[in-house]
Amino acid sequence: MTDRPRVRPEALLVLEDGTAFTGEAFGALAERPGTIATGEVVFNTVMAGYQEVLTDPSYAGQIVAFTYPHIGSYGVSAADEESAGPQVRAAIVRDLVAQPSSWRSGGDLESYLARHGLGGIAGVDTRRLTRHLRDAGAMCGAIGVADEALVHQAARAEPGTVGRDLVGDVTTAEAYLVPGGPRRVVAYDFGIKRDILRGLAPFAAVEVVPALTPASEVLARRPDGVFLSNGPGDPAALSAEVAEIRALLGEVPIFGICLGHQLLAAALGGRTYKLPFGHHGGNHPVKRLATGAVEVTSENHGYAVESGTIEGAQVTHVNLNDGVVEGFAALSLRAFSVQYHPEASPGPHDSRYLFAQFAALMDGDKSFVTAAGR
Repeated sequence: MTDRPRVRPEALLVLEDGTAFTGEAFGALAERPGTIATGEVVFNTVMAGYQEVLTDPSYAGQIVAFTYPHIGSYGVSAADEESAGPQVRAAIVRDLVAQPSSWRSGGDLESYLARHGLGGIAGVDTRRLTRHLRDAGAMCGAIGVADEALVHQAARAEPGTVGRDLVGDVTTAEAYLVPGGPRRVVAYDFGIKRDILRGLAPFAAVEVVPALTPASEVLARRPDGVFLSNGPGDPAALSAEVAEIRALLGEVPIFGICLGHQLLAAALGGRTYKLPFGHHGGNHPVKRLATGAVEVTSENHGYAVESGTIEGAQVTHVNLNDGVVEGFAALSLRAFSVQYHPEASPGPHDSRYLFAQFAALMDGDKSFVTAAGR
């Protein structure tokens, strides 16, 4: 049985444009009336993996609305956490399941969020909210058990993610080692997910380093390869990180995912831009240009690389929904990256071959050129 209250106080979700939604506060927001949670509001279309979403550091600074109506049905488990705890500002759901049913469950979702001082709003018409965000674009919002004018004021005061360096909020303070296979990889932590480390472990021991670690220090470790992780915020605000990546190009094989993809592009002269409402979900179709195969992918990003701006690189993958660049390879520099998440848990796993591709590249096998467009 859940130890959270069944009767929850009425709450409001108000977007910066004044659009308001009613519902019930849950978690810490239900326990502390008057508290208001703010952030950029985005929607995610996953049907499972809500704990992975909530604990993904890429969501720092954001409030996540789940389009799937029932959230919390299998509870929470320590094995499903992608970081030390929830990274979102709050959650928005249609129906919050109070009594989970799963042999893996270590408790209910509401209690889990409350322990971390977080909560959200339930009972929201998430279909209406999603349609509004698709039409008007992602925008800041606020959730609270408070007067609508106060909640709206908080939403308008939230700075959002544009131009903001949020990586500093989530990166590791000190380097640490994750044991693994025979190769050595240095991974820049821009907000790295634990499942990425699990994806690298079969073929490499991984030393995770802070986001602003100088390239000279990385090369002094004599790694077989460098990994650039996912992370939150606007890539255009990370000029110092881009400079270090640029210094690594041509010196060591490089593989980037999500924010790492955007920063690698920037190091090659590429430009990034903010998407209208981002890609957040587990069902995005991406075409691998070399083979024509379509991969179902997990995605979480609000920014993208501008096509045609990456010097000396070939586009390898394209999103079939809107044409966004989803992957590229700089063959002469032994560097490649993808915008989506091949490590996704619980899935899909269509793109896990990319980890083997990285291992082969570190071993001197450049057959990964077949992944590039011809």
